[in-house]
Amino acid sequence: MKKYKIAVLDDYQNVALQSADWSVLRDRADITVFQDHLADPDAVIERLLPFDVVCVMRERTPLPRNVIERLPNLKLIASTGSGNASIDLAAAADHGIPVVHTGYKADPTIEFTWALILASARHIVTESDSVRSGGWQQTVGTDLCGKTLGVLGLGNVGSQVARIGSAFGMNLIAWSQNLTPEAAKAAGAILVSKDQLFERADFLTIHLVLSSRTRSLVGTAELERMKPTARLINASRGPIVDEQALISALRNKQIAGAAIDVFDIEPLPPSHPFRTLDNVLGQRARNPAYRLRVAWSLQNLLRGYRLEYSQVARRPLELAKNREKQCLTNSKVRSPSSPAAQKELA
Repeated sequence: MKKYKIAVLDDYQNVALQSADWSVLRDRADITVFQDHLADPDAVIERLLPFDVVCVMRERTPLPRNVIERLPNLKLIASTGSGNASIDLAAAADHGIPVVHTGYKADPTIEFTWALILASARHIVTESDSVRSGGWQQTVGTDLCGKTLGVLGLGNVGSQVARIGSAFGMNLIAWSQNLTPEAAKAAGAILVSKDQLFERADFLTIHLVLSSRTRSLVGTAELERMKPTARLINASRGPIVDEQALISALRNKQIAGAAIDVFDIEPLPPSHPFRTLDNVLGQRARNPAYRLRVAWSLQNLLRGYRLEYSQVARRPLELAKNREKQCLTNSKVRSPSSPAAQKELA
């Protein structure tokens, strides 16, 4: 029986093999975990050449066409989340490579959004560092009760974030391109215009899917509309905010601060301004369920549903599409382009 070679990429904290029971794959596959990140496409290709299956962690390592077409042994791509904009799905289909996704659990993002909001409002990191270094109170925190929470994207994540804001006694406003007054009201918020959202929010939190419509949706013009006391929260996707515009706004104290756990380039370069600006709270969250679900999906694919990878790789586009559909159905994971998946991430 052929043993497949599986690569797990960008496991920065070296927790992948402890986050799930991978023993179910022991007789079918050899698993190699990479903790470091490779940004150069040629280096990525060289590393992945021997592997049949590549497991990617969200958009950390992109798999564009010029990478996929140079990996002749690649027979399956497994990604965490409901969708992955950094995988060229057309290129994968052209080469008969199924792309499967683990699904997505919103709770950790909702919880972490509020960790960012509270830590930013109360200067938790600054005060903790002060205590550890022998100091004492350095700042005055900001109350949440009575403040306005602006939610950019009121989908499954944004609506739950809004409800928690209501529990703090905050005023809720929201905007997105397709948001209706009825949907906003159902989440306890008021639909406002985009300009009003940025002008009125004391805390503006972003919960959108990254797409051509949302890339750089928040730029110089939007940041200039924000109050000098306002704070921007982004636990969605880095490129939704124009990074250079945000750096400029923070350097000039145009807004009070930003709390972010998503970046244009990850890992964040050592010399990046976000590492030194005193009004940035930067933290990368981790959802342990992602790793468990990757192992679970591969267990189903390799043990239960017997993908004949060599046949898939040689046969036409129709077989690749049918195989991907079968894998998605059997593994109970959603296609990234499905309405349910898009709503889940929004």
